[in-house]
Amino acid sequence: MASELVQMRCVACRGGEPTLTDAEIADLQPQVTEWSVLEREGIKRLERVFKFKNFGEALSFTNKVGEIAEVEGHHPAILTEWGKVTVTWWTHKIKGLHKNDFVMAAKTDKLYTKE
Repeated sequence: MASELVQMRCVACRGGEPTLTDAEIADLQPQVTEWSVLEREGIKRLERVFKFKNFGEALSFTNKVGEIAEVEGHHPAILTEWGKVTVTWWTHKIKGLHKNDFVMAAKTDKLYTKE
């Protein structure tokens, strides 16, 4: 359940750790159902587009995502536009998905429900 992921903290990820297998991704994905697993430049990532009424709300959400990223020490790619924010999580050091990415996706979802 996503609430379990929200309660977790990110663990320090060192280079050389394995990326999640397709089976592990399939086990975690139901906890963050609005997120898509996609591959760019040979790297699997989690991505979701969040909708807002205007640029101010989108920017406020972007800042909140940035704050939790700093607290957790795990940072996404964020594209802020008028009325929407695209958030993409992956673990740069291992060039793929780690459980941390699913934890942060769940935490991002929780921020959005508070908007």
